[in-house]
Amino acid sequence: MHGLTRNARDWEPVAERLAGDWKLYVLEMRGRGESAYAPDPLSYVPLTYVQDVEAFLAAEKIGRYVAFGTSLGGIVTMLQAATRPERLAGALLNDIGPVLEDEGLERIRGYVGKGGNFPTWLHAARNLQNGFGDVYPNWALEQWLAMAKRLCKLQPSGRIGYDYDMRIAEPLRVTGGESGFDMWTAFAKLADVPTMLVRGALSELLSAATAAEMQRRKPDLDITVVPDTGHAPLLDEPEAVSAIDRLLERVEERERQSA
Repeated sequence: MHGLTRNARDWEPVAERLAGDWKLYVLEMRGRGESAYAPDPLSYVPLTYVQDVEAFLAAEKIGRYVAFGTSLGGIVTMLQAATRPERLAGALLNDIGPVLEDEGLERIRGYVGKGGNFPTWLHAARNLQNGFGDVYPNWALEQWLAMAKRLCKLQPSGRIGYDYDMRIAEPLRVTGGESGFDMWTAFAKLADVPTMLVRGALSELLSAATAAEMQRRKPDLDITVVPDTGHAPLLDEPEAVSAIDRLLERVEERERQSA
């Protein structure tokens, strides 16, 4: 599950690598990508996304599954654990934890819902580079262009804009709108679930202290730090690729033992 302003295209590198061995479902939350925009913008909150995911799982008759969640998607994953932990065969939390740092939240509030309108893909890429160059300091222009094509779409006007409903920002103006739940309680429900935490070394949203506390509360939590990367890793970095493989190996071993 993708992050706040993202969509299914974020998972292209992961999906291309794993699709031969795993059955993958790459979801787009309401208001993003090909999913419909919500009539009520105040429904753009994690508890609603959890209900949407549960409806999808029921429709597809999916019992147990491994959940991958980046940022907001990781919050949804933890909230899923809070309600039905027995269905999670494994979980990957990408640069997200029960505590969100104020610095990171303020940065998100500063750009989400502000829109953007660009004449070319190069302009869109340069705009992203100007706004997030400190998050991915070693990226070349080619990588910024790839990011622009994941985050944006060609509009009917012929110009390029972000591929989400700008009104997703409205719940963030409400205190507690990030989750509306005690996330440490939700995280605790992952106690018996093989879990991988991937953290960007430069992350402003997930601190090293929070990651350490997560591991203190869940000693078998596997933590991988992606160097020279902020919020959030794309999961195609060598460190993240190895982390995903380790998690899936743990899941397979656990499932064999319980069969």
